[in-house]
Amino acid sequence: MTVRRVLSDPVDDARRDIEPLMDYGIPSPGWRLPAETRLGHVWLQVSDLPRSLEYYESVLGLRVIERDDSSAVLGAIDGTPLVRLTERKGAKPMQQQGRLGLYHYAILLPDRPSLARFSLHLAEIGARAGASDHLVSEALYLRDPDGLGIEVYADRPRSTWRAVDRQLAMATDPLDFEDLITTAGNERWQGMPAGTTMGHVHLHVGDLDLASSFYHEALGLDKMVWSYPSALFLAAGGYHHHLGLNTWAGANAARPTDDDARLMEWRVILPSSDHVRSAADSLSAAGYAVRDDGGDFIAADPWDTSVRLLTE
Repeated sequence: MTVRRVLSDPVDDARRDIEPLMDYGIPSPGWRLPAETRLGHVWLQVSDLPRSLEYYESVLGLRVIERDDSSAVLGAIDGTPLVRLTERKGAKPMQQQGRLGLYHYAILLPDRPSLARFSLHLAEIGARAGASDHLVSEALYLRDPDGLGIEVYADRPRSTWRAVDRQLAMATDPLDFEDLITTAGNERWQGMPAGTTMGHVHLHVGDLDLASSFYHEALGLDKMVWSYPSALFLAAGGYHHHLGLNTWAGANAARPTDDDARLMEWRVILPSSDHVRSAADSLSAAGYAVRDDGGDFIAADPWDTSVRLLTE
């Protein structure tokens, strides 16, 4: 896939530049997030920090980067931050159905052998996990002690992705564990390896059209898959999805409260401060409240899920 280079003035050209030349997807109709867009760590509220740390270290293989009495940042072996945990004593666990906000966040491993080794690690410690083959990726699914959803996955090469009527072909098929584990080699799981990143976030929302207005038209993500049952998948740069949205929580789903275990914030990292400002301006022009937080910008979707726009 060919990608245009960033033009010299991303602010003046914010409505038309940095568009991947691809034969699939529906581009955002106005401001469009640049192809270099990626995700940063997620911020979660949990009920018991020591219990969560035990899980995130022993099951997921994350390492503590920073910690104080009520919070911790964990990441991969190379120090890449992936999760920030903040404790709220007595926070109510996430229910699998019936609540808006986080469905899962997804940790992207650098290659298939890493996923194979993680799978064998889970089997060795007796950790339960779901599994799926999504055609563009292979994934394992877990829930932390507060019921917050986690995906750990590896992408298939982009050269193998295919599109049908401009939509990327994605599915939820059984994972071929026998074939997967043949790639593990003799190396054992040593924790989240160097090159691990935050791949995507998937949210329960109340209405897909309203969610599209915020994330596609205003924030500037392209539509990648839009005919999956009650779901929508969005991305920048031709990726299969940086964001999944669904209405599977049901028509009467409630918003999380301050007393719930929940997603506090997810991060969109852009290549320059000009891009951050342009994305914030696009949201503001569409009528959404945007808050300046020391050069980062924070906006909440219609169901109060906060997204932070920043650069590194």
